[in-house]
Amino acid sequence: MHTFALTFEGAWKVLVAGLIFGAGLPSLFAGGIRSMAFGAGGDAETHAAGATGPAPHAAGRIIGYLCFAIVLAAAALGITYIVATGFGKALSFDHVYPTIVSKH
Repeated sequence: MHTFALTFEGAWKVLVAGLIFGAGLPSLFAGGIRSMAFGAGGDAETHAAGATGPAPHAAGRIIGYLCFAIVLAAAALGITYIVATGFGKALSFDHVYPTIVSKH
């Protein structure tokens, strides 16, 4: 029974990581694209002659840029982790920000 519990303990960690990185980051990127479209005010849509589209929204652009920044930060952190382990180092989160430290 102990092996069964260990199996599920590892499986839920893999599931959460897969949801965050496998579906979460692309979903966040898609949300950023959608927010940028909202921020543009519908300029990409076709309207009847003389009709005006919706007004641009500053909040849409801000949210879009925030989504893109989070995705870029996650990608940079992943690349940093891969490079650090390739050089025999480790990525430490002992402080608020990640640092590269020697493996002990």
